[in-house]
Amino acid sequence: MTDDIFRAGRFEPDDWRPLADGEAVPAEGKVLIPFARYVAERDGFAGDNRPLGILIAPGEKIEDIAEDLDRFAVIAVSFPAYTDGRNYSTARLARERYGYKGEIRAVGNVLLDQVQLMWRCGIDALQVTNEPTRRRLAEGRVPGMPVFYQPADGAGEKPGSTTRSWLRRPG
Repeated sequence: MTDDIFRAGRFEPDDWRPLADGEAVPAEGKVLIPFARYVAERDGFAGDNRPLGILIAPGEKIEDIAEDLDRFAVIAVSFPAYTDGRNYSTARLARERYGYKGEIRAVGNVLLDQVQLMWRCGIDALQVTNEPTRRRLAEGRVPGMPVFYQPADGAGEKPGSTTRSWLRRPG
């Protein structure tokens, strides 16, 4: 992961660190626990009172930890390839179905063309390694999305604005 995260329109230092497979959980610091490890060691994390984060890979079911979501300060959803969009649904489920209020961050292969859709699905922070994408974000040059299909951030269709719920335009 990079040393910074894009949130609220700027890059900021990132103080969260992913836990490697088999790595001992450090006594201090903010760590992103891999989903499978959290599920396997759930009881062991119950007594850890510091902020924890979870790293969800594509295909891992957020439903399996739904009752624990308020335990996490950060949910990191992985995008290992631009062709794998399963974690768009994970982010949206966290926000809309399970009412998660904390930070949801996209990690991995985050590209500029994906940013607006990520925000629309409830992702509010980005770990960006692609240099052209980093440069455009730093310059504030993010392409718009004229039609919204997934208004997880609350900016979608207004009541009575259209009879076609599939066609949502920004206000």
